[in-house]
Amino acid sequence: MKIVSAADFQLKREVEYGSAEQSETVRRIIDDVRKNGDEALRRYTREFDRTEVGAFRVPEDEVKAAYDQVDEAFVQIVREAAANIRSFHEKQMRTSWMDLQPDGTILGQTIRPLKRVGLYVPGGKAAYPSSVLMNAIPAQVAGVPEIVMVTPPATAGTEGINPHILVAADIAGVREIYRVGGAQAVAALAYGTESIAAVDKIVGPGNIYVAIAKRLVFGAVDIDSIAGPSEIAVLADDSADPAYVAADLLSQAEHDEMASAILVTPSRELAAAVQAEVQRQLEALPRREIAAASIRDYGAILLVGSLEEGVETVNRLAPEHLEILVHDPFRLLAGIETAGAIFLGPYSSEPVGDYFAGPNHVLPTNGTARFSSPLNVDDFLKKSSVIYYSKEALRRDGAKIMSFAREEGLEAHARAIQIRLEKEGESRG
Repeated sequence: MKIVSAADFQLKREVEYGSAEQSETVRRIIDDVRKNGDEALRRYTREFDRTEVGAFRVPEDEVKAAYDQVDEAFVQIVREAAANIRSFHEKQMRTSWMDLQPDGTILGQTIRPLKRVGLYVPGGKAAYPSSVLMNAIPAQVAGVPEIVMVTPPATAGTEGINPHILVAADIAGVREIYRVGGAQAVAALAYGTESIAAVDKIVGPGNIYVAIAKRLVFGAVDIDSIAGPSEIAVLADDSADPAYVAADLLSQAEHDEMASAILVTPSRELAAAVQAEVQRQLEALPRREIAAASIRDYGAILLVGSLEEGVETVNRLAPEHLEILVHDPFRLLAGIETAGAIFLGPYSSEPVGDYFAGPNHVLPTNGTARFSSPLNVDDFLKKSSVIYYSKEALRRDGAKIMSFAREEGLEAHARAIQIRLEKEGESRG
C-alpha cells in the first residue's frame, strides 16, 4: 500500500457505464419486455438463468419454508438488525403542515408515500439479505403500501430463491416477491407485464446490466442511484490501533477490485505500521486476490501535516464511508462536510453500520456525497404544495403577479389574475 503526500494525491475514480454493446443489449431487452411482457421474461430467464419458470410470483408457503433452511440464530440476528434499522428510520419521518396567514391565506405542504416501490435484489452467491432490510424498511416506514421484490433464481435449473433473501424479505414486511432478475426484471418493474404491475420507483443494487437498465428507465420511474465501487477513508492519529485500521481498510477492499481504501494520517509511524499490517492481514483473507488488487490500484496512505489538514483532505475525497480513529473524534465531527456515513471511535468499525446499528448502508459513492445522502425515508415520500389565497390576498398581490407575468411575456397568466380583480371590482361597485 503506497504512502504519499495528501497534497499530491488524486483519487482515481472509475464509474462503470458499460460498453456500447452492453447498453444496446439492455435497450433491446427493455423494448422486448415492454412489447412482449411475461413471454419475454420467461425467454430471458431461460437464456440467462438457465431456468424454466412456472409462476413468477413466489408463493407464501415457499417463503415460510425458507425458515427451515436458515439457521435459527441467524434469523434472530436478522430480526434484531431489522428492529434497529426500523427504529433509526422512524426518526426520519416528516408530517404535512399548513400555515394560516392573518388574511385567511393558507399555505402548506402535504407529504404522501409513493404507492408502489420495486426492490431489486441480486441472487445466487451475490445474495445480500442486509440490502433487503436496508432498502425495504425505509419504504415501509414511509408508508409505501406496495413493496415488491424481484430476484433471480439462486441456482441454474431450479426456481428456488436464496432462502436467506426470502427470510430477510419476510422479516422486512415484503409480501410480493417475483423470481426474475437482470435487466428484464428492471424493465418489468418500470413498465409492467401481465404478472408484475409497474412501480413508481426502483431501488437496490445489481450488476452492470441492472445498472444500465435502471439508468435507461429513469424518467418512466424514479431510481435510487447508480452506485459505484465501495469506498472507505480512515482519518487516524497515533492513538489508532494499526490492526484496526488495516482490518477496516480491507473490509471494503474485499468488495471489488475497484473499491478504494484510503488512510489519512499525520503520523508517519502509523502509516508504516498500517502498511505492514495490511500486507500481513491480506495473506489470511479468503478474498485475497480481490482485496490485493483494490489496495494496489485504488488504495493509498495519505500523509497530512495535521488533523485539520486531514479533515480538508477527507472533505475533498467525499468518501462513502469515513472512520475517524483519533483521540477525540467528536472534536473533528463538525468539520466533516462530505461523507456518506461517519463512524466515530475505535469500536465503530464500518461493518457495524453495514449490518446492524440502524443507519442505512445504501450510501453515495464516487464523490457524490458532495451533494447526496444515504437512502432514507424521504426517498419514498412525495410532497405537494398547498395554496389557498384569500380574496383579500389577491387584491393585495394581484397587480404584482400580473406585472411579473407580463415581464415574462405570458399575458394569459396575467389575465387569469386580471379577470378576477375586475369581477371583484364589479361586485363591489
